[in-house]
Amino acid sequence: MSAGIITACNSTTDESAEDSAQNISIVTTIFPEYDWVMNVLGENPSNAEVTMLLDNGVDLHSFQPTADDIMKIASCDLFIYVGGESDEWVEDALAEAVNEDMVVINLLDVLGDTVVEEEIVEGMEGEEEECEEGEEEEGPEYDEHVWLSLRNAAVLTRAIADAVESVDEDNADVYEANAEAYINELNALDEEYVTAVEEAQGDTLLFGDRFPFRYMTEDYGLNYYAAFVGCSAETEASFETIMFLADKVDELQLSSVMTIEGTDHRIAQTIIENTESGDQQVLTLDSMQSVTAQDVDNGASYLDIMRENLEVLRQAL
Repeated sequence: MSAGIITACNSTTDESAEDSAQNISIVTTIFPEYDWVMNVLGENPSNAEVTMLLDNGVDLHSFQPTADDIMKIASCDLFIYVGGESDEWVEDALAEAVNEDMVVINLLDVLGDTVVEEEIVEGMEGEEEECEEGEEEEGPEYDEHVWLSLRNAAVLTRAIADAVESVDEDNADVYEANAEAYINELNALDEEYVTAVEEAQGDTLLFGDRFPFRYMTEDYGLNYYAAFVGCSAETEASFETIMFLADKVDELQLSSVMTIEGTDHRIAQTIIENTESGDQQVLTLDSMQSVTAQDVDNGASYLDIMRENLEVLRQAL
């Protein structure tokens, strides 16, 4: 009887270890990547383990991985990251990789020439960085917020599907079908954005905040003014910036001043206080930089957030 029990336990352990070895591991840095992966997996026939590193609301621009994060990346089958200046830590993390067959997706690399440089528009406060003597001047800074374009999302979902299919060839047909269905949803929502902009009375957004929506405005031919670039760490705007933006609100007869998610809308409120009427509303577009694991558990999805942003955009225009 004892021998039988031992044999049975060993058998179960071996099967569990075998199942674990067959499961694939996918690590993503931010929420949009995570959600795209989950839509490609669908019912997850391979029982893939998917990790979102920025799961507690930490901003992409200030994230630093823990030792546990590095371990997860080192052994995963598929690693997905944005690839901008905020991800400079990734090179060191990948140097620790123990999985020689790991597939790595850099979103900026996938998008190639369609990635745009950060720009300083009229009235926007720039971040001047002085080079020390003997230091080489840094190259251009690229706008990292590529996920805020539905068209980019479709391209990136396609790349993710190809990668997942290469990692788990047995279920490739399932992933292909899931990706096609999801891309169709992205394209349909993109058409809704096109229609909304065509039917709008205005074509300009004004942000009393950072501006991570460059790709969205590029997609739909919108103009914009803002206090700071999308990756800025600034939280206080100068008097000149406030007055320039307030004058623009009056000149363009805008009914709203935009912000991104968060509770600090002081700059937007100050701009409104300095307009002629002082009665504009503050509207918020969600840049998905603060989505937490709790939000995911509560059902947050990329498409739903982009649909909510569409309703805000309709109001703003």
